[in-house]
Amino acid sequence: MSNTPHQLIADFPEFADVIAARKLDDARFSSVLNDYNLVNEQVHLAESDMQPMEDLALNALRKTRMSLKDELYRMLTEPA
Repeated sequence: MSNTPHQLIADFPEFADVIAARKLDDARFSSVLNDYNLVNEQVHLAESDMQPMEDLALNALRKTRMSLKDELYRMLTEPA
């Protein structure tokens, strides 16, 4: 399993400018992005064995990260 962090801008480079602007101008987007980054960091630390955790807990975090990422993508692609 890869332990590379899933940075949103790396996953969606076509939205790099939009992400940068929305995190400054849109409080809801910024909040969800912050939650995503916190969960993503926890997953990265667990996958790299810097802060190991049980498989069930790690899988739950991965699902949370995926849900947050889906919400962020929806926010990026919905019409203004």
